[in-house]
Amino acid sequence: MPELTGVPVSPGWAAGPAYRLTEPPPLPAPRPVTDPEAELARAAAALRAVADDLMRRSEASSDRAAAEILVAQAMIVRDPVLEDSVAAEVKAGRDAAHAITAVLAAYRAGFESSGGYLAERVADLDDLRDRAVAVCTGVAMPGVPAPGVPFVLFARDLAPADTVGLDLTRVLAVVTEEGGPTSHTAILARSLGLPAVVRCPGIRDVADGTLVRVDGAVGAVSVGVDEQTVAATGAQEQARRSALAAPAGPGRTADGHPVALLANIGSARDLADPGVPVAEGVGLFRTELLYLDRTVAPSLEEQIATYAEVFRVAAGRRVVVRTLDAGADKPLPFLAQGREPNPALGVRGLRLSHRDPSMLDAQLTAIAKAAAGMDADVWVMAPMVATVDEASRFVDRCRAAGLARAGVMVEIPAAALRADALLGVVDFLSIGTNDLSQYTFAADRECGELAALLDPWQPALLDLIGACGAAGAAAGKPVGLCGEAGADPLLAPVLVGLGVTSLSMSARALPAVRAALATRTVAECRTLAAAARAAGDPAAARAAVVNG
Repeated sequence: MPELTGVPVSPGWAAGPAYRLTEPPPLPAPRPVTDPEAELARAAAALRAVADDLMRRSEASSDRAAAEILVAQAMIVRDPVLEDSVAAEVKAGRDAAHAITAVLAAYRAGFESSGGYLAERVADLDDLRDRAVAVCTGVAMPGVPAPGVPFVLFARDLAPADTVGLDLTRVLAVVTEEGGPTSHTAILARSLGLPAVVRCPGIRDVADGTLVRVDGAVGAVSVGVDEQTVAATGAQEQARRSALAAPAGPGRTADGHPVALLANIGSARDLADPGVPVAEGVGLFRTELLYLDRTVAPSLEEQIATYAEVFRVAAGRRVVVRTLDAGADKPLPFLAQGREPNPALGVRGLRLSHRDPSMLDAQLTAIAKAAAGMDADVWVMAPMVATVDEASRFVDRCRAAGLARAGVMVEIPAAALRADALLGVVDFLSIGTNDLSQYTFAADRECGELAALLDPWQPALLDLIGACGAAGAAAGKPVGLCGEAGADPLLAPVLVGLGVTSLSMSARALPAVRAALATRTVAECRTLAAAARAAGDPAAARAAVVNG
């Protein structure tokens, strides 16, 4: 039977008939504007309707990650600058649909040229455009198909509004032709626990109703399977989910070697949600969510209150706080930064403190004050560290603020190559595989054509992780990993074999990773790690572990 291959982003097995998400309605031909005021009202009403719909979907969602993404989309449509730009297009003679399309096309071009975080949002802009045009023209936006039976959803890509509304009793898995490991489709699929494969060419050639089997762990889509395979796959997935639902304890290998399993969070709500499995702590607290989309920096009191709530909820557990990770690719309006020729390689992360030391000092002071009197074990780390000198200066500032545990993120190859020297001045390392991948392979994280280079199974990336793990073992200091790679249960034993001491991920990915580690001894993990590093490419590395 034919087998299609894509990028695996959410583990699990599923089999059933495939049905495609239909394409959005095409933009109609331009029409003359005879009443500019009425056309302005039509455009404004369309933008308002899209924003209101996104907010309703956000409020109805029980998934925190999905809700936050939808709110962010609604904020784009409600931006007064966007509305003013649309009004200018209407006054220039464009009808509402074409005015909105023109303005969002300009936004899209700006996002793409900025790279990094903003480039990851271009598909969201396309979805906003399509929804607004549909309202303007009175055409309903196509939704997820409803064939009346459980099915595998095929799509060119999925917008957050489509993903958040998926009926998980009907949609068995998601396969997209575009996207990447860090796209919203990937993030939300993992959050929902839905098997998913992205960047899978050839799915448009599969007729609706064709039986397919999806392996979200390896990125394989088998086309034209039989009913027996469908039944066997369903039983296999049910057994996997039952195992994940079993009572859980701390992360450890089969022979009892501890591996702390931690959660990536953006706020205290992410830890307080009763539907999220309990983590052993927080391996990545993204503090930039407090800063984004603001015209002034958060006050010291606001920061203290926000951090203290996280420390309160995480009492008795580790909380690793990442200092502000923003910059040209995640612009902060109050910084008034100019355009940079290559924002991904520009002034971001810790480099912001070179321009304005007071902002980092205020954040470190707020973290220290929030931690005072709390039972949480608070660690602090800086993003985008390239040299030992940068790391040493960061540690000094943490100590001056009264923070006892200071580390750095390994996101730049230079940091991985000098991990032993870094550990001479810091207390721990945390590997951010998302950025480390893009800088190692000179491949933008959201450039779909280069998605294969960003595969976390790339042996060169594993070599850099191994260098960090070996340095940590020699220094007797912890080396964690908080990138998306940590959520892959097949890869988790390999990472432990490379010397990683903790794994941090979306909380819903924790049970699968915990179960995977429990089946391997440390010696087996090291053997698998050596086999993966010796492989010639990611596919061979996966095969070595699957067969090992």
